[in-house]
Parts: sequence; structure tokens; C-alpha cells
Amino acid sequence: MIHIYYGNGKGKSTAATGLAVRAKGNGSNVIFAQFIKSVPNGEVVSLDKLGVSVIRGKLPNQDPSEYTSEQKELVIREHDRIFDRASSFNQKNTVIVFDELLDAYNESLIDREKVMEFLSAIPLGIEVILTGRDAPEEILDIADYVSEVIGHKIPESIEEGAVRLH
Repeated sequence: MIHIYYGNGKGKSTAATGLAVRAKGNGSNVIFAQFIKSVPNGEVVSLDKLGVSVIRGKLPNQDPSEYTSEQKELVIREHDRIFDRASSFNQKNTVIVFDELLDAYNESLIDREKVMEFLSAIPLGIEVILTGRDAPEEILDIADYVSEVIGHKIPESIEEGAVRLH
């Protein structure tokens, strides 16, 4: 089963994290693999405290469009390693979150063929959650749940002292 949360709005990773927390609370094995993002965030810290297996890489802290060719090669290798490790958990009653995988896929920062091969033959008893800004047609076509998150209003700045939710 494949769930997709995509779009330009805020909350895609948060929705995926919510499903991961619910699954963990119900006794499922949960793997949370994060792509593109280089800075640790509250979601990862919280999931780790709950005993969720979090898989991240050492990535440049900059926009992927600014990668040098050497950085891009490093990121591809790191993303492939993260994907291989996360997708190797093939026991029943497992939820695998591939956070920002759609963006890595769209930017060709991961082996796209390997991703499609895995998504096309997910073992029974495993649920996969994908997040990112844009979802390509070939992935949308094989998904079971698709939610588009649309941002209608985003503040220009955050007030000093505000609770950091993002």
C-alpha cells in the first residue's frame, strides 16, 4: 500500500510523521528514511525517542539546485544508501516513510529505476508513505492514497518568541 503526501503546502512530513506515530503505537515496525533534508528536525528527534528506526544521511546544507557536480554525486550515493537500507526492511506489519523521496526522485538524486522497481512490488503487509513537493505521474498511478497539500497562506516571518512548529 502506498500513501503520497505532496504539494506546495506545509504539513506533508508532519502528516507522514503522524501516520508513523500511529503505526508505532499500534505495534508496527516503523522506518523513517529522510532525503534532501540535512538539518535534524523535531520530527526526527521525536520519532527516535519513540523507538522508530530513523535513517538519514550526511548531506550538504543547501538547496539541491546549488549542488556542484561533486556534491550531486555524493548526494546520489547517500540517497541510494538510505533507500537501500530502508527498503530492505521487508517484514510484515512494517511502515516505511520515505520523507522527501519525491523531490530526490524528481531531481534525479536517487536511482529512479530502483525506486520504481520497489514501489511496483511492495511486499504484502508493508505500507509505504512518500512525501515531497511534486509527485510524478508514474508514482501517482501506482499509489493507493494520494493527498495534495496546498498552501493558501504562509506568513512572511515568524514572531520572536513563537513556538517553532516547522
